[in-house]
Amino acid sequence: MAGAVIEVKYFNTFLLKKVNDSSNKVVWNGSRGIPKDIGGYPAITGLNNDDTWAIEESRIRGGYNNTSVDFGAKAYLVEDEPNGTRRFNTLIYSGIFNSRTGINNTNVFSVADDITKSADPANGSIQKLYAEDTNLTIFQELKCSRALIDKDAIYSAEGGGAVTASNLVIGVIQPIAGKYGISKNPESFAVYGNRKYFSDENNNVILRLAGGIEEISSNGMKDFFRDEINKINSAGALGNIIGAYDIYGSEYVISLQTPSSLRTVSFDPTQTNNPDLYKTLNFDERSRGWVSFFDYKPDQMFSLRNNFYSVKSTPGRGTVASSGTGFTFVLNNVSGFIQQHSIVTGTGIPAGTTVTSFVSATNTVTISIGATLSAGTILRFSSVPQLWRHYDSSVNRSNFYGVDYPSTITFIFNPNATNSKSFKTIGYEGSNGWQVNSFSSDSTGARLTAAGAGYNSSEDSTSRNVSGIGEVTTVSYNDGEYILTEGQGSVALNTTTTNVVLELSTVNGYINVGDIVTGSSLQSQRTVVSYNSNTGALVLNQLTTLSAGDILYFNGVAYRNNYLSVFGTVNPPFPKHYSGFNLKENKYVANLLNFSSPNNKEILYGQSISGVKGFYATVKMSTDLTTDFGGEKTLFSVESAYDMNNGY
Repeated sequence: MAGAVIEVKYFNTFLLKKVNDSSNKVVWNGSRGIPKDIGGYPAITGLNNDDTWAIEESRIRGGYNNTSVDFGAKAYLVEDEPNGTRRFNTLIYSGIFNSRTGINNTNVFSVADDITKSADPANGSIQKLYAEDTNLTIFQELKCSRALIDKDAIYSAEGGGAVTASNLVIGVIQPIAGKYGISKNPESFAVYGNRKYFSDENNNVILRLAGGIEEISSNGMKDFFRDEINKINSAGALGNIIGAYDIYGSEYVISLQTPSSLRTVSFDPTQTNNPDLYKTLNFDERSRGWVSFFDYKPDQMFSLRNNFYSVKSTPGRGTVASSGTGFTFVLNNVSGFIQQHSIVTGTGIPAGTTVTSFVSATNTVTISIGATLSAGTILRFSSVPQLWRHYDSSVNRSNFYGVDYPSTITFIFNPNATNSKSFKTIGYEGSNGWQVNSFSSDSTGARLTAAGAGYNSSEDSTSRNVSGIGEVTTVSYNDGEYILTEGQGSVALNTTTTNVVLELSTVNGYINVGDIVTGSSLQSQRTVVSYNSNTGALVLNQLTTLSAGDILYFNGVAYRNNYLSVFGTVNPPFPKHYSGFNLKENKYVANLLNFSSPNNKEILYGQSISGVKGFYATVKMSTDLTTDFGGEKTLFSVESAYDMNNGY
């Protein structure tokens, strides 16, 4: 029969449909919204309209002489404006819920009752509601207001107000003083006690509501927040301002996260290579200021039972170590998180493949669908939310989501601000394990270059790169500990190359890579490139002419991290020296060595002079990677001895 549309004539009838698909098979289409795997029917991909029909039926199951559905009241409503409207500034409430009496009218929105309350549309959309006791705080984009719950305010002719009981669910909306709102960042809202914290991107401020509204971002950080919040919604991309109250640390934590589209590196799950991507910091009520920056970038944060938690979804990545076919593969260059149920993608990976298991100790991953993969194939793993409890004593301090970070502090020495000084030393009171990453003076001699191409300036600096430690000025007490080593041995065979063989029976003391080599037959010093203590084979850094029997002397330095390999013990019984901080009278002190580059017309520079010259100095200190790694580090005070310069 030809396809036709049959309208329901009576309001007590059903429609029975017979639908044929493109292959002329009957498909029941009465519950297309129910998935097939939980009792529904397959969706229709193609219809054969010639064999599709519908019958109006009022009897149960359509059976002959079966019970007929009774006629009832036909409810209808004439809607003058059938088009939908979005009332972004309006609140609506449902019927009541009472668990004791079993009344649940939360899905009842009766149009016969006045169940709406509108705020001023000029202040933008309502972004956040917070109810406390019998008051409701309303956060719009441009304004904050309060509304009474289950009561109303009656005002006298003189303007005085009195609260009275009322059958109103939402009373009069009363604006809070100040032209502040929550913009479009309700995720920044946090509350503790009677204090509410949130951001206002439109005004580039962070606010606290407690009686009145106060700009807490102005407490020493006004310029910072002005610049950083400006980046949140830059280039049309939307970022996030995530806030939470840390009940354990008694502080408001906020994370300013610029859009991921502005990321400057292609894959960086920890964001350590892109510090401009986010800024996470905290506000302490006790000091009424912003205390610290953090190295983590959360997706969500919350407090529960005196603990502070954050959630982070971090993707993972790894490269296949060797070609193979099967379900289990070993990965190289693993980064991010790889966990069970993560979706796996990559060349040769079937669609819908997930992680069955992952062993981090061996970087072995097992996938749900077998695959043939080549060595070097990049596998990517979807994000899996991780719940992280902060302040947990079972993990290292400054460890977030499994990644260890050094703790750093930057400050300025600026005594006698109008006079030039030479800073000679650096010292601190606190625990062992602090190092100075940089100690730099202010720029001097700033001047415009030709054609206004920019500024040309100079500064004194102590920053240098230390092998195995990184960019530091003064290494920590432990990292800088060393022992002077000495050794000697006689040459076994004549040589004119860099290869020397020592007579093992004559070798005394210690010979290590990097030792300085001297001897009566050497006109200049040599350096040890390698040495085999079992064969006596010695490689020097330059061609050398030696005769059998010539005696060579070796002088070197063994740092603390090499004690075991050099001396066979971590605590050798030899005098110890310190190249960085030294401990004297319960203070860690060190001289400042200058490593600045030569400037125009400068005769003495760098290590030829002591200390750092300038009006003020910017100092950055951090925890090292060896001393009680992950343990508590304290820093009480920092000082520097300096001399006044004679006006230059």
